[in-house]
Formats: sequence, C-alpha cells, structure tokens
Amino acid sequence: MKGAIGLVEYKTVPKGVEAADAMLKASEVRLLFSSPICPGKYVTIVAGEVDAVRTAVGKAVQVGGIFTVDSHVLPNVHPSVIPALTATGEYGDVEALGLVETISAVAAVSAGDVAAKAASVSLLEIRIARGLGGKGFVVVTGDLGSVEASIRACERKLGEEGGIVSTAVIASPHRDLVSAML
Repeated sequence: MKGAIGLVEYKTVPKGVEAADAMLKASEVRLLFSSPICPGKYVTIVAGEVDAVRTAVGKAVQVGGIFTVDSHVLPNVHPSVIPALTATGEYGDVEALGLVETISAVAAVSAGDVAAKAASVSLLEIRIARGLGGKGFVVVTGDLGSVEASIRACERKLGEEGGIVSTAVIASPHRDLVSAML
C-alpha cells in the first residue's frame, strides 16, 4: 500500500481534540498536525498506510458527528506533501514561484498534491488556515514552464470543485521576497 494523508476539520475545538484522540487510537497513523485554526475551527492531519488512514478518518468523523465540517483521504500522496505541511522542505535558487490560495485547509492539501504531481516543481509550503480566515495556500517553485503547468493543473482540478480563491505565477521573484516568504 502507498502512503496517504487524512484530514478532518471540525466546527469546535473540544470536539476536534476528542476526535483527534480517537483517530490516533483507532489505527497506526502518524500525527502531522492537530490544532485550532481560524475562525474557531480545529483541524487534524494524519499520515500512514491508506487503510490505516481511512480507518482513522472514519473514526474521527464518527466521533466528530455534527461538528465535522469536512474530511478527506488523499491516497498515494506525493512524497513532497508531508515536508511542505511541516515546513521542512528545502529549496535552492527560485526561478519562479507559483501560489494557490484555497477556500479551506483540506483544499490546500489537495492542491499541494495536485501541484506536485502535475509538473516537475518543488512543493515549498502548504499552509493551512492559521491567520488565513480558514483558507489555505500552497507555494511551489521550479522553472517557469513547470510552475505554470502546475498552477494550471490546480485550477483545473480544484476550480471545478470551487476550492480555489486565487492563483499567481511570479517569474524571477525578488530574492528579498523569497527570503521573507520562506
């Protein structure tokens, strides 16, 4: 089985914490993120084998009940998604930047996976909801053509689902901007 990521978002912090605990006890998954987010919601993200992640997410949705806002399992997730979620990815020279702003935390992780699989880009960051009013964003880098292709793939895939707020591709970004962002 390939690796997967599971995400669950809740309307309340207490129910989110309770469901996160149940999720971790339900199967062998690794906790990547579990925290309050804007505006007054809670998100938990886990990784592991596909079946284990599906079991954990199913349990979390059951425990969360009516307080569950959204849940998603991304099977066969691109290997660069986890480092981008934990902001541990590395980058060298930045020829072009691509940015995708999404309507939700779940959509941001999906956008990161789509972007990384669509073209030869480095996934620098997937930021979910903190200080973003519940939204998320993804930052990729690579040669200009690859970054453009990656962002177009996100627009096609998530645009149909209404998950994208805005996108941008920046050719040759100023080094001070890159340093400030990353």
